Amino acid sequence: MTNPWARREIWFLALAVLLAAAGGALFYWSRATTLTIAVAPAGGTEPALLRAYAAALAQRGSGVRLTIVPFDGVRESAEALQEKRVDLAVVRPDVTMPRDGLTLAILREQAILVATPASSGIAAMPDLAGKRLGLLARRTADRALIEAVLDSAGLGPEAPAGAVVLVPLEESEVTAAFTGSRIDALVLVTTPTTPAARRIVQAVQDAGPDREAVLFGVSDAAAILARHPKLQAVTVPAGLYGGRPRLPAEEVATVGPSYRLMARSDLSRSRAAEVTQHLFEMRAGLAEAVPVAESLLPPAYETTAAAVSARLPIHPGALDYYEREQESFIERYESWIYLVAIFGGGIGSAGAWLRQRLSRLRRHRVEVATQRLLEIRSLARRSTEADRLRAMAAEIDDLAASIARHALRRPTDPRTMTAASVALDAARSTVARALAPMQVG
Repeated sequence: MTNPWARREIWFLALAVLLAAAGGALFYWSRATTLTIAVAPAGGTEPALLRAYAAALAQRGSGVRLTIVPFDGVRESAEALQEKRVDLAVVRPDVTMPRDGLTLAILREQAILVATPASSGIAAMPDLAGKRLGLLARRTADRALIEAVLDSAGLGPEAPAGAVVLVPLEESEVTAAFTGSRIDALVLVTTPTTPAARRIVQAVQDAGPDREAVLFGVSDAAAILARHPKLQAVTVPAGLYGGRPRLPAEEVATVGPSYRLMARSDLSRSRAAEVTQHLFEMRAGLAEAVPVAESLLPPAYETTAAAVSARLPIHPGALDYYEREQESFIERYESWIYLVAIFGGGIGSAGAWLRQRLSRLRRHRVEVATQRLLEIRSLARRSTEADRLRAMAAEIDDLAASIARHALRRPTDPRTMTAASVALDAARSTVARALAPMQVG
């Protein structure tokens, strides 16, 4: 017969394998996912914001962690995303738009604005023809953008009324450049609500004799957007820079670039939604350390179809967050749950079959012992040899011990045990009766 301890070890091993599989599945589903993110430009506000975001995710113990990969410029960070060397990246679409890059959030929205003292007589883009335009473009991308916009507005080098002359300036030189007649107006590529934008507009106001300024955007913004689809429409509210008199006097419609957090298109919807959700949920806390967090915006869209088919498409996972349609745990791991259910059902069925098979084997052994007892009874009735009868008696004892061990260690069918008990009593009594006359003689 099979060693009962060996059978126990088989069951313990099977249980250990199942527990290990369940533990492995639980670890896989609960572990944090680490995503790599390319940040740029060096020295800009976006790297500081995303480093703070990565630290906040780690401190919170979120299911998503970020590994920062710094780059000097947004062109390089976009190329890293396009080449799939990172999962997320800071991208300025008008510089480089990565293939399959999808927007999660707008980190910073910029506007192209022109500011000039009210006494200059300049009130709109056409008035800049032949004028000197100060430019605070510290980045090559900003100067290239301004040149493209001026060319689209008919103010480029081939302009019949005279090309605009760009004059590079530092922020500290703005007021002196106006009073010294070095420039007639100043063009800004800036986030309108930032303290830096307010300082520069104040410097323009200080340059005028009446301390008043005029602020306007690009002409024919729709036409500019049609020619430069990686830009976006921006509206600057009236009175943003002062109320008496209001500056600007009316809403200013213009265009501008944006710095976006983008993800690869093959990043799962659930992960994209999680990154987007945490970013906006933590915005208030991040703004305490990095004020630019207040500039975070969701990308504008009207319908879901328009969002995923736009010139700057939005990641479906980000849309899930914006539309409050994030996947539940069941939806996220539906395939795995089905596989585990099927696999678990298979294991359960196999276990039931094995248990049933072992039960039949145990019953069969008891039945074999019972059959042997009945055979011994028949042989004892015909036997006349005392030694043979004594051997039968010893065999009966062995069979009785075997049946008892099975009954103690494993549950056995009552009918089978009853039959075995009856056969055991019958065999013993028959052998005893056959031996009695021989022992007297």
